[in-house]
Amino acid sequence: MANGAIVDRDHQAQTGGTGQEADLNKWLPVTASRKAKWWYSAFHNVTAMVGAGILGLPFAISQLGWILGIVSILGSWLITFYSLWQLVELHEAVPGKRFDRYHELGQHAFGEKLGYWIVVPQQACVQAATTIVYSVTGGKSLKKFFDLLVPSANGVRQTYFILIFSCLQLVISQTPNFNSLKGISLLAAVMSICYSLVAFVASTIRGSHNHNLITYGVRSHSTGGQIFDALNALGTIAFAFAAHSVALEIQATIPSSSQKPSKKPMWRGCLWAYIIVAFCYLSVSISGFWAFGNAVDDDILVSLEKPRLLIAIANLMVFFHVLGSYQVFAMPLFDLLESFLVLKLHFTPGRALRLIGRSTYVALAGFIAMCIPFFGGLLGFFGGLVFASTSFFLPCIIWLVIQKPKIWSFHWVASWVSIILGVMIAVFAPIGGLRQIIVSAKTYKIFS
Repeated sequence: MANGAIVDRDHQAQTGGTGQEADLNKWLPVTASRKAKWWYSAFHNVTAMVGAGILGLPFAISQLGWILGIVSILGSWLITFYSLWQLVELHEAVPGKRFDRYHELGQHAFGEKLGYWIVVPQQACVQAATTIVYSVTGGKSLKKFFDLLVPSANGVRQTYFILIFSCLQLVISQTPNFNSLKGISLLAAVMSICYSLVAFVASTIRGSHNHNLITYGVRSHSTGGQIFDALNALGTIAFAFAAHSVALEIQATIPSSSQKPSKKPMWRGCLWAYIIVAFCYLSVSISGFWAFGNAVDDDILVSLEKPRLLIAIANLMVFFHVLGSYQVFAMPLFDLLESFLVLKLHFTPGRALRLIGRSTYVALAGFIAMCIPFFGGLLGFFGGLVFASTSFFLPCIIWLVIQKPKIWSFHWVASWVSIILGVMIAVFAPIGGLRQIIVSAKTYKIFS
């Protein structure tokens, strides 16, 4: 620019548009604070990815088989690594403007109304599904912790532990904005790495003593069962790469200018996050399947029993992790909910609105989790239904629309390969997940 002036994109983003919108942006949780560092991006992304999904990866391998399972995990890592790079680059695709929310980028690509309705339903489903699954995971892990250390508590219903988790979320959900979550998210990221290491070490030790007695084929013995299991496994793997639905919102918390765009610190954090994710996912999935073969549970820490104290602590780590990860996914959803209540229903921004709106959502998510606590089936169903879109192919479609790469160039080919594979997962994986839920429901009593 003339005279070397720096365009303050953060100031423009918070003061642009109408006065009401500018004031609202200063209050909404995504844009209220833009003081994040690059390492915030790292631990936010680790928190968002290394969650419930990693616990189900050994189970996914047992449904797909050794080779196909590992190839699917590696392929998903590569595709989502590329699509995450696309989102980071597109955050500031227009000079002087920031797309702070996924739907804002969609609106730029597809038009105001069409872009909103393409992105918002899918993103909201991802975030709502994640909070539901994490409510189940938190309750299940807390129950396992007490089952191992307090055997007399074995008869306590899982429903009560999900309720405890939801009550804690009622308190944590009053955190005002994304940057206020940094301590909770950092703790969650550390917990996720720690319980991944525990699962890896414990599974390796068990596998070294028992692998000669383990069956390593696929779980199902019928052709139909193998097909449905494979579809569910693909959805579970897709669920494990869910951070894209909050990537732009994470980047929105990082300061930006024309000389120091936010994409540089954001991508630095993403690189570190994906290195950590690769280690955690491969170590846990391979060692977990090696330890239990096709008898592994849909949550590897449920399968592990010894050393009792260590596994109990690992389950408690999972509980603390999903407490934080829940909020990383819920914060953009709260942002969407609060902006709707203020702009469309004309509520007054403030603590009362935040308390009532967020508490109502947390209570609803907890209630659904208590009604359908089928961890493995939920991973596969939601992973295929909406996670494949927001992580695998929607960023690539937006890239093609905005950047218009040359036909047969690297980005053109890579985007289309990601789109085709992602659409296949989105179409077929929910079938396997739904079947898994139906099978589990046959022996389930509500609120048991």
